[in-house]
Amino acid sequence: MVSRDQPPVGGGAIPPGSEDGRYAAAEGGRRPFFHRATEGPRRRHARVLRSLRSLVLVVCGGLASAAFGAFPKPHPERAFPELKVYDASGRPWRVAREDWAGARQHVASDPGWAAWLQRERTTVDAWMAKHRDHLEWAAGWSHDGVSPKDGSRVIWTDQIPRAEVSYFASRSDPRIEITDKLFAWWVVTFRGHHVDTMVRAARLYRLTGDERYATWVAAQMDLYADNLSRWRTLPTARGARLFWQSLTEASNLVKFTEAVRLLGDHVDAARRRHWREAFFDPEVKLLRATHHDIHNIATWQRSAEAQVALLFGDEALWHDAIDGTWGLRRELADGITSDYLWYEQSLGYNNFVVQAVNTLFTTAGIYGRADELAPEMAEAENLMLAPTYLRFPNGQLPNPADSGGIPTAPNRELFLATYRVFPTTVGLTAAARVREWDTLLDPPPPAPASVVLPPVTSRNLESTRMAVLKAGAWQVFLHYGQLAHSHIQAEALNFSAFYGDTDITHDPGTVGYGSPMYRGYYTRGATHNVPLVNGEGEVPPQPGTLLRFDPAGVVSAAQPRYREGVRAERTLRIAGESLIDTTRIACTRGANALGLALHLQGKVRLPAGFAPDPEFAAHRDPAFGYWRDVTSATFRDHVTLDVAYGRLLLRVTITAPGEFRLWHASTPDVPPHRRDSLYLELTAPATEAVFTTTFAPATGAAAP
Repeated sequence: MVSRDQPPVGGGAIPPGSEDGRYAAAEGGRRPFFHRATEGPRRRHARVLRSLRSLVLVVCGGLASAAFGAFPKPHPERAFPELKVYDASGRPWRVAREDWAGARQHVASDPGWAAWLQRERTTVDAWMAKHRDHLEWAAGWSHDGVSPKDGSRVIWTDQIPRAEVSYFASRSDPRIEITDKLFAWWVVTFRGHHVDTMVRAARLYRLTGDERYATWVAAQMDLYADNLSRWRTLPTARGARLFWQSLTEASNLVKFTEAVRLLGDHVDAARRRHWREAFFDPEVKLLRATHHDIHNIATWQRSAEAQVALLFGDEALWHDAIDGTWGLRRELADGITSDYLWYEQSLGYNNFVVQAVNTLFTTAGIYGRADELAPEMAEAENLMLAPTYLRFPNGQLPNPADSGGIPTAPNRELFLATYRVFPTTVGLTAAARVREWDTLLDPPPPAPASVVLPPVTSRNLESTRMAVLKAGAWQVFLHYGQLAHSHIQAEALNFSAFYGDTDITHDPGTVGYGSPMYRGYYTRGATHNVPLVNGEGEVPPQPGTLLRFDPAGVVSAAQPRYREGVRAERTLRIAGESLIDTTRIACTRGANALGLALHLQGKVRLPAGFAPDPEFAAHRDPAFGYWRDVTSATFRDHVTLDVAYGRLLLRVTITAPGEFRLWHASTPDVPPHRRDSLYLELTAPATEAVFTTTFAPATGAAAP
């Protein structure tokens, strides 16, 4: 199942210095959103307001929505119908339920479920017998679990560092020193598992009636409530207590509320009141004090606050979490674009927001409050489905902003995890094949049809500043602008491309934020297929301007303020079997070193004349310091290179105005992999340049 604790690159915090205060400054005094389930004049008034807002935004265009408020989302129930499962009333979402009586019958009469229950008891019993939390263990940042060698993720085990194991390991780094920072990373992961086990044990109590599980869960709850104010924290915790940041406090608070709910009458009123006063109230106070903005973390915070409100029947807290100035309705109205993608643009965080609201929608269904969130459920389901319409032929997704690794679509794990609220053919088909708590308590209805994925077509995602071109064998993704400062990389005008099923070039995403390679390499222009000025990419982030979009095979966009005094444009054109990239750079404040970076997933065959260049990175952006085995040669006007992709041989021709130098190197890809990269730079400073790169299958040449 999808972990509730782990965002796309491990911890989900805004990297230091990247907080975006734009919404707080521009809209801090706005009235809360209302919702359609509200009865009477208030409901009608809200609908009129939302209709007017949508009309204004449509007139003003997609960019206005980022600064003005909610993105227009007309008829969200009807978007992306190919994967949705509608009920008899035409509703695309479900009310989650818990059928404990049915679950007991299943485990009593079905040998498969009986075996599953025995395995679950064995796993939980083993954890309860061996593990306990410690006040002296301060939790660190989940992004810090990275190898210092190459940024690959450290493998977590439940063995206690230094006491039971002497070193850590990653897939590519077999012996990693246990530093204090890595020990704190181990602690945050341990504590998440511990709270997960509290939920599993509480479920076992409800299912089997075994008081042993309820006693253990209540004892853990006592531990956290009695000691919350005394818990050891790191100086970097910024108010968080059990975890390193408010995000992880929120995602785990969801689990605490579920565990306490499941204990039911096992806990008397006085003990339950103590838990609220000593634990839940301080946690909610922490969450309400941070993230007064539109952000993926805020969706987790509001979702957690709302679930605490349901647990204790606190209507004032519920209203604030849902309808408050920074309530969940506004988070989704302002955070989900008209293309149904999360405005921070990372597809990993796109899914992370779905995970956040799914916890609330599931709990709201159990409490009989789902109808109050109907519009938001329809919008969030589209948020989950939208990336499927961007996938490349092998299922791989584009990778804008700072997701870790290369995502794929459809995200079957996420579709399975959300079937109780968002029934899809993919999710219901997957749910029918697995035995787990969700499918035991809320058996999935049969999928009405086999899974047939919708075709990918050319589309301009102007509200999100992206575009897809699909023509012939080529499919191209262009990221032409940005809407926020959080989770950005210097990648405006970056593109990814496939030829048939072959990955020609992709965005590798990023590593954990705790790695020096995050800021030092993966966020830098040198990592992306972008124009470079003095070796650097775009700064600050800008929404850019779409110049042309022709679904038959042309997209063109500009960044008028690519850098101070610099304008950049890129046009991508599919012409028959060729992909043609034309990039223009113009400087208004003097001559600069103008260049272009290009990263390829194939093996470049270098022509004669390339020689080692040990001084390549000496006076350039530090990101180039991660380039290895650098060689270079000088050309005039053009150069042609063959690039081998298994059985496909691609001919790449680059033209430039006059003399230029071309460097080739091995560079970091998704850790621990590397790839071939090229950097072209005019040999003399210039005020303008046009670079044209043509990709075409080689004729008469065979790949090795």
